[in-house]
Amino acid sequence: MISMNLVKREPLPPWVKIIIPFSAIIVSLFIAAIPILIAGGNLWKAYGSLFFGALGNRFNLLETFVKASPLILTGLAVGFAFRSKFWNIGAEGQLYAGAIMATIVGVYGTGISGPLKIIIIILLAFIAGGFWAAIPAFLKTKLKVDDVVTTLLLNYVMLHLVGALLFGPLQQPGSSWPRSPQIAKDAFYPILIPNSRFHLGILISFIAVLVVWFINTKTLLGYQSKCVGVNIQAAKYGGIHTGKVILLTALISGGLAGLAGAGEVCAIQYNLIMDLSSGYGYTGVVIAMLGNLHPLGILLSAFFFSVIEVGSQTMSRMSGVPVYITGVIEGTSLMVMLVFLLFIEYRIKWSKS
Repeated sequence: MISMNLVKREPLPPWVKIIIPFSAIIVSLFIAAIPILIAGGNLWKAYGSLFFGALGNRFNLLETFVKASPLILTGLAVGFAFRSKFWNIGAEGQLYAGAIMATIVGVYGTGISGPLKIIIIILLAFIAGGFWAAIPAFLKTKLKVDDVVTTLLLNYVMLHLVGALLFGPLQQPGSSWPRSPQIAKDAFYPILIPNSRFHLGILISFIAVLVVWFINTKTLLGYQSKCVGVNIQAAKYGGIHTGKVILLTALISGGLAGLAGAGEVCAIQYNLIMDLSSGYGYTGVVIAMLGNLHPLGILLSAFFFSVIEVGSQTMSRMSGVPVYITGVIEGTSLMVMLVFLLFIEYRIKWSKS
């Protein structure tokens, strides 16, 4: 009888790990071609219109960057937390925490004006998101409560909190809809490229990539978080205060997601609504995994997802392929990436028994 086992393989060259995400994307596009062909679509026309709709002209390209901004930040939030084995599935709720603070300052911060108001919004959104992530981190380190469960459930707690605010103290006067008043114009993020929606939040997301990379590779916290992620018991034995590391990781992780919420309020919607996020926090998990938890990989992965999201409407109009195929591409990318990551660490060994 022939049996199959997975055995640990020798470490692969660094260049292999670099090309893995790109290979996963290419394979996922090949796999996604199957339902397109089954649906009777023209494959080349579908993919051509998909990428043209996202990259084909100045407007489309800049809109792709707009869409990528919250995806980069939530991807970084998840990736930074996962690196230390803090399983943060709560970026969605942390995004809304940042959005709430941005709305409060933008609507009621009448005594603050100019760039100072935007700086305060950014700081408070970061703190709010970090605080919301610190709750499950505290429960994990002090009470051994599973962080997957707490971060996930706190998303729903936050959504109910947003609903209570939008049907209560933050509701626009005279309106029966769950939406806040518009934030003051001096709380709007500046537009960095004329005649577009390319705003300050996009620049913030790019800066966040560099900051996270710097923390991961050049700071004591980055070294300690990696040690905690590899082996928490060994990290404790080595004198690392693991509880403090996880808490700091959670604060930064949640803060990044909070910045995504501030960007959506101050640059896109200009008020708080229930549907502020189209699942950016959950998509951030997929993006972080596809990017192999590396900041640059997350940046590229978020841009790829943005291309798919923005270009899907053009693809649907020009080729008749349903926009839902984007979900197939995104989900397939994650599954292919996980398989690739498995075979980075292990190889198949066949044996007779």
